[in-house]
Amino acid sequence: MAEQHLLTPQGRDKLLRELEELKGVRRPELVKRIHEAMEFGGDLSDMGEYNEAKQEQAFIEGRIIEIEHVLREAVVTEHHASAEVDLGATVIVSDADGNLETFTIVGAPEADPMENRISNESPVGSALMGHRVGEQVSVSVPAGTLTYTIQEVK
Repeated sequence: MAEQHLLTPQGRDKLLRELEELKGVRRPELVKRIHEAMEFGGDLSDMGEYNEAKQEQAFIEGRIIEIEHVLREAVVTEHHASAEVDLGATVIVSDADGNLETFTIVGAPEADPMENRISNESPVGSALMGHRVGEQVSVSVPAGTLTYTIQEVK
């Protein structure tokens, strides 16, 4: 059975935009750079610009394959107005000191911890899934155990 990738509609759209950028802009730019580097002639192994462009091309082609795979296996799911934490929900929690944190629960391919978009597979994300406002959730993390109280689910 193929691996499923859970995505929110926004996550799917972001991946589609990235794929369009890679295929429609970045790939053609690289082909042009490689062609121009080859026109200078000489031993290609000595040509820094050529080698750099080929490395970037390998990265871009790998990313295109990765995105296409994720999209092919994607299960797009939306958060429906509910008091229960599920994929796509934005959750406000308080810690033991009363500090508030806000997380949006997303599928692994669209996780971005710097933007508080955490994967449903991460320790915090998976601990929050299925819980409701007022419930306490304990999460084991490398630094110890965190306890959150769910304040709001949007």
